[in-house]
Parts: sequence; C-alpha cells; structure tokens
Amino acid sequence: MRYFITFAYDGTHFHGSQTQPNGNTVQAEMEAAFATILREPVALTFAGRTDAGVHAEHMVAHFDFAKPLPANFGSRLNNLLPASIAVRNIQRVNDDAHARFDATARTYRYRITTRKDPFLCVNHTRVAAGLNFEAMNNAAQALLGKQDFASFCRTHTDVKTTICDVREAKWVQESDTEWYFVITADRFLRNMVRAVVGTLFEVGKGRMTPAQLADIIAAHDRCRAGHSAPAEGLSLVEIIYPKNSYLCEN
Repeated sequence: MRYFITFAYDGTHFHGSQTQPNGNTVQAEMEAAFATILREPVALTFAGRTDAGVHAEHMVAHFDFAKPLPANFGSRLNNLLPASIAVRNIQRVNDDAHARFDATARTYRYRITTRKDPFLCVNHTRVAAGLNFEAMNNAAQALLGKQDFASFCRTHTDVKTTICDVREAKWVQESDTEWYFVITADRFLRNMVRAVVGTLFEVGKGRMTPAQLADIIAAHDRCRAGHSAPAEGLSLVEIIYPKNSYLCEN
C-alpha cells in the first residue's frame, strides 16, 4: 500500500532534505523514526529536494508499507521526530501515485527583511535598505513562461533538461521592512530560486537593468547570473497535485 505524507521542517541545521553521507538530513531523521515505530525500514520518496539551510512549510513524500499503518501513526511520528520536523497529514493513495512525478506545480517564497530581528533570522535574509523593488518586479517578468533556465542551475548536475515553466514570479511587500519573492513553476532546478533571487538583488541595487535579465536567461550560462542568495530566506510553501486523481478509492 502506498501513502503520501505531508510535513514541514526548519532546514537550518540539516544538510538538505535528502539522505547523503556527509551530514544529517530530513530524510534520515524521518526514516529513522519510521523504522522505530514500524520495526522495519521504510524508504521515503520526496516530491523534491531542498539544499542545506532551506526550509519547507509544505513538503510531500510517498512511501510503501504492506500493512495498514498503526493507530495514531502521525502523532507517534511527531513525538519521536525533532522539533524542527512536523508531520501534518498521512493519506492512502493509489499504488502508482508518485510524490515527485505527479506534482504539477511547486511554489517557493524567499523572505527578506531590512531590520535586524532575532525572531526573523531563522527564515528571513537580512538585506540593506534601498532595494528598487519596482525594477526587480519589472525584471521578474522575463522569468515567466516555458524556457531554458540553465543560467540559474547549479553546474554539473545530472538533470536531463533545464527547461521549466514559470507561472508566477513577483515581489510582495508585507510591511515597511519585510518583503518576499514568490515563484511558482512546474519544476525547479538545483539552486534555481536562490540564483534567481541573487540576480534580482543585482537589479534592485542598480548594478543590472531589468532588461538584462532576459539576456541572462538567453545566454544559458550560470556565470552570467548573480550569486546565489543565502539559504535561510528560502522556503518551499506549496506543492500542487491533480485534484483527487492520486487518492485511493478504497
């Protein structure tokens, strides 16, 4: 039987979401908790991966387990998992449902603040005041549509294509000192959002014109784009699936 599990995590102290040999990860913590409760190893397949220090307010993974899950399984997981990981929901799905490949859209937010605040430093990046958000939003329009985003992809990755369909990309003001950049696409490349935000910072500082962003996209060259923005401001906030098409009918 296959299940979808929805969860959130603070990525500050994790070396990314998915298991790797050189540090603790969200997947490693969760699979250890699964094995403790179910008394057998269970492999989780995430809807996507996040880098070290990046957060998720809404992540989905699927897993297979031959028997019905024990009562209060979600609550037992939450009791066992560290405070930085919280299970939201576990749902039976069709046996061919796939957390990664069935997703039709993903949304990230990159949060910034111009004020030093110890309560925001976990999930906001502090920036200097004076960014030109109008210019940044004008530049962001070049991101919309289906096109090749190789200029914003980490080099030497094993992806088969660097084409993504970006459906939303804009800066939104939350207060006098807080803004966030929201971007939605069918898929994202490794480091793509942080590279986009870092490049938009260059526009906001007047070091690059809004029109230059289209030229950077067309160049298909990571060296043309700006430096990646810091990890702490980035959060995965939503994953969309076809409505009810993956749910188990039994």
